[in-house]
Amino acid sequence: MDAEIHHQHRDVTGGWLRPAVFGAMDGLVSNFALIAGIAGGQASQRVVLLAGLAGLAAGAFSMAAGEYISVASQSELAAAEIEIERLELARHPVAEQRELAAVFEKRGVDAETAAEVARQLSRDPEDALEVHAREELGVAPGELPSPVLAAASSFVSFAVGALLPVLPYLLGAVNLWPAAIVSALGLFGAGALVSRVTSRSWWFSGLRQLALGGAAAALTFGVGALIGGGAV
Repeated sequence: MDAEIHHQHRDVTGGWLRPAVFGAMDGLVSNFALIAGIAGGQASQRVVLLAGLAGLAAGAFSMAAGEYISVASQSELAAAEIEIERLELARHPVAEQRELAAVFEKRGVDAETAAEVARQLSRDPEDALEVHAREELGVAPGELPSPVLAAASSFVSFAVGALLPVLPYLLGAVNLWPAAIVSALGLFGAGALVSRVTSRSWWFSGLRQLALGGAAAALTFGVGALIGGGAV
């Protein structure tokens, strides 16, 4: 008798880690690039700090608002479609049962078995609704995402990332180098965390994010220096 084999798969959706890390990364890259652009124009420490704090607040509120509207719209659409499915199950139960059986047949189940499975699943209206919603809409009635939670998560993760390049200025830094060092460490760390939901090594993901974020900041610094007529 063969030994029973157990194996586990990684969460391919990334769970909570993916949106949290990418939200923080977005805040870090965008705010560091903003600070670099302002510093490149030879702005004072006070102006750079003000720009960084404004960028943090504006970006975090914008991300939260956008995420709320996006998730709320998606949830409202899904809820409306689920309600349509609920009405169809009440009005045309036989037709809906046949429709469900057809879904199983398309997946390779023989017609008789598919019909019996559909009949058993259709005995309870709520169970039938959940199965139909999952099969036809790809969602479950009780598992729609919360727009408030999504907005709060986006706000916090973006704010945390955007705060990193501002911290040195809050602590008294007078030029861009301390912010650049802190941001570089943050970029590498965020990239390394992303490797937990990818097949890449932590150092590759870290260096890739560092290179991309550094390039964005360098280009923005160049624009600021060009417009401001000098460099830090």
